[in-house]
Amino acid sequence: MPLTRDFRQTVQARATRDPAFREAMFQEAVRALLGGDVDGGRAALRSYINATIGFERLSATLGRPQKSLMRMFGPSGNPTAENLLGVISVLQAETGMHLEIRAVAAE
Repeated sequence: MPLTRDFRQTVQARATRDPAFREAMFQEAVRALLGGDVDGGRAALRSYINATIGFERLSATLGRPQKSLMRMFGPSGNPTAENLLGVISVLQAETGMHLEIRAVAAE
């Protein structure tokens, strides 16, 4: 079921005013991807992109077509590791939200 414009605008407004919310959105997207939930991670990353820099700015920064990026993070998208990591790198640089990954022993 597609998200409504009102919902997207609500998420974007919250992300604009609440840095902790933006941070949680980004963390959850990457956590889902690393945990093997590729569909959920892609969808969460798409929401984060829409709520922060938008696909137009992402496209300009990456030098890739906007529609291609939107398809990549759509329901049947399948970004390559190179594209996915490139997007995450741009998001970190453009939003100022930097991820720190560390290994921990399984309990």
